[in-house]
Amino acid sequence: MKNKQVIGALLLRVILGVIFIGHGAEKFQGGIGNIAGWFESIGLPGFLAYIVASIELVGGIAMLLGFATRIVGGLFVIVLLGAIVKVQFAAGFIGGYAYDLALVAMSAYFLLNGSQLYSLDNYISKTRNK
Repeated sequence: MKNKQVIGALLLRVILGVIFIGHGAEKFQGGIGNIAGWFESIGLPGFLAYIVASIELVGGIAMLLGFATRIVGGLFVIVLLGAIVKVQFAAGFIGGYAYDLALVAMSAYFLLNGSQLYSLDNYISKTRNK
Protein backbone atom coordinates (compact mmCIF):
# COMPACT_ATOMS: atom_id res chain seq x y z
CA MET A 1 0.00 0.00 0.00
CA LYS A 2 2.80 2.42 0.89
CA ASN A 3 4.40 2.05 -2.56
CA LYS A 4 1.11 2.94 -4.27
CA GLN A 5 0.84 6.11 -2.20
CA VAL A 6 4.41 7.15 -2.98
CA ILE A 7 3.93 6.49 -6.70
CA GLY A 8 0.63 8.39 -6.63
CA ALA A 9 2.36 11.34 -4.97
CA LEU A 10 5.08 11.26 -7.63
CA LEU A 11 2.44 11.40 -10.38
CA LEU A 12 0.69 14.32 -8.67
CA ARG A 13 3.98 16.17 -8.21
CA VAL A 14 5.07 15.76 -11.82
CA ILE A 15 1.68 16.80 -13.23
CA LEU A 16 1.43 19.77 -10.85
CA GLY A 17 4.93 20.88 -11.82
CA VAL A 18 4.21 20.62 -15.55
CA ILE A 19 0.95 22.56 -15.19
CA PHE A 20 2.62 25.40 -13.32
CA ILE A 21 5.60 25.50 -15.70
CA GLY A 22 3.09 25.90 -18.53
CA HIS A 23 1.17 28.68 -16.81
CA GLY A 24 4.32 30.59 -15.84
CA ALA A 25 5.95 30.22 -19.26
CA GLU A 26 2.75 31.38 -20.94
CA LYS A 27 2.72 34.57 -18.86
CA PHE A 28 6.32 35.40 -19.81
CA GLN A 29 5.95 34.39 -23.48
CA GLY A 30 2.69 36.27 -23.90
CA GLY A 31 4.24 39.47 -22.63
CA ILE A 32 4.51 39.84 -18.89
CA GLY A 33 3.86 43.56 -19.28
CA ASN A 34 0.42 42.74 -20.66
CA ILE A 35 -0.24 40.49 -17.68
CA ALA A 36 0.89 43.28 -15.34
CA GLY A 37 -1.58 45.61 -17.06
CA TRP A 38 -4.35 43.07 -16.64
CA PHE A 39 -3.49 42.70 -12.95
CA GLU A 40 -3.83 46.47 -12.59
CA SER A 41 -7.18 46.38 -14.42
CA ILE A 42 -8.57 44.02 -11.76
CA GLY A 43 -7.25 46.12 -8.90
CA LEU A 44 -3.95 44.37 -8.16
CA PRO A 45 -0.51 45.97 -8.31
CA GLY A 46 1.13 45.22 -11.65
CA PHE A 47 4.36 44.00 -10.06
CA LEU A 48 2.43 41.04 -8.65
CA ALA A 49 2.24 39.64 -12.18
CA TYR A 50 6.02 39.21 -12.17
CA ILE A 51 5.91 37.53 -8.76
CA VAL A 52 3.05 35.19 -9.71
CA ALA A 53 4.62 34.25 -13.05
CA SER A 54 7.97 33.60 -11.36
CA ILE A 55 6.36 31.46 -8.66
CA GLU A 56 4.56 29.50 -11.35
CA LEU A 57 7.60 28.97 -13.60
CA VAL A 58 10.38 28.52 -11.04
CA GLY A 59 8.07 26.80 -8.57
CA GLY A 60 6.85 24.47 -11.30
CA ILE A 61 10.42 23.47 -12.11
CA ALA A 62 11.17 22.98 -8.41
CA MET A 63 8.02 20.90 -7.95
CA LEU A 64 8.90 18.76 -10.96
CA LEU A 65 12.34 18.11 -9.47
CA GLY A 66 10.95 17.58 -5.98
CA PHE A 67 12.91 20.51 -4.56
CA ALA A 68 11.46 22.58 -1.69
CA THR A 69 8.10 20.94 -2.30
CA ARG A 70 6.58 22.08 0.99
CA ILE A 71 7.51 25.71 0.37
CA VAL A 72 6.47 25.62 -3.27
CA GLY A 73 3.22 23.87 -2.37
CA GLY A 74 2.46 26.68 0.07
CA LEU A 75 3.26 29.35 -2.51
CA PHE A 76 1.01 27.61 -5.04
CA VAL A 77 -1.83 27.53 -2.49
CA ILE A 78 -1.49 31.29 -1.95
CA VAL A 79 -1.39 32.06 -5.68
CA LEU A 80 -4.36 29.81 -6.40
CA LEU A 81 -6.50 31.15 -3.56
CA GLY A 82 -5.78 34.65 -4.84
CA ALA A 83 -6.83 33.61 -8.35
CA ILE A 84 -10.01 31.97 -7.07
CA VAL A 85 -11.05 34.95 -4.94
CA LYS A 86 -10.06 37.70 -7.37
CA VAL A 87 -10.96 36.13 -10.72
CA GLN A 88 -12.39 32.62 -10.86
CA PHE A 89 -15.10 32.78 -8.19
CA ALA A 90 -17.17 35.24 -10.24
CA ALA A 91 -17.19 32.78 -13.15
CA GLY A 92 -18.83 30.08 -11.03
CA PHE A 93 -17.76 26.58 -10.16
CA ILE A 94 -17.47 24.67 -13.46
CA GLY A 95 -16.44 27.56 -15.71
CA GLY A 96 -14.36 29.19 -13.01
CA TYR A 97 -12.73 27.87 -9.89
CA ALA A 98 -13.18 24.07 -10.09
CA TYR A 99 -9.84 23.56 -11.86
CA ASP A 100 -8.01 25.90 -9.47
CA LEU A 101 -9.62 24.17 -6.50
CA ALA A 102 -8.22 20.83 -7.68
CA LEU A 103 -4.77 22.45 -7.99
CA VAL A 104 -5.16 23.89 -4.47
CA ALA A 105 -5.82 20.40 -3.11
CA MET A 106 -2.77 18.98 -4.92
CA SER A 107 -0.59 21.87 -3.74
CA ALA A 108 -1.84 21.55 -0.16
CA TYR A 109 -0.90 17.88 -0.22
CA PHE A 110 2.73 18.81 -0.92
CA LEU A 111 2.65 21.65 1.61
CA LEU A 112 1.62 19.12 4.26
CA ASN A 113 3.59 16.06 3.15
CA GLY A 114 6.56 17.08 1.06
CA SER A 115 7.85 14.63 -1.51
CA GLN A 116 9.69 11.33 -1.38
CA LEU A 117 10.10 9.33 -4.56
CA TYR A 118 12.64 10.68 -7.08
CA SER A 119 12.84 14.04 -5.33
CA LEU A 120 15.77 16.29 -4.59
CA ASP A 121 14.26 16.89 -1.14
CA ASN A 122 14.52 13.18 -0.35
CA TYR A 123 18.05 12.95 -1.78
CA ILE A 124 19.22 15.98 0.23
CA SER A 125 17.61 14.60 3.39
CA LYS A 126 19.32 11.23 2.97
CA THR A 127 22.75 12.77 2.36
CA ARG A 128 22.41 14.98 5.45
CA ASN A 129 21.51 12.02 7.65
CA LYS A 130 24.59 10.01 6.70
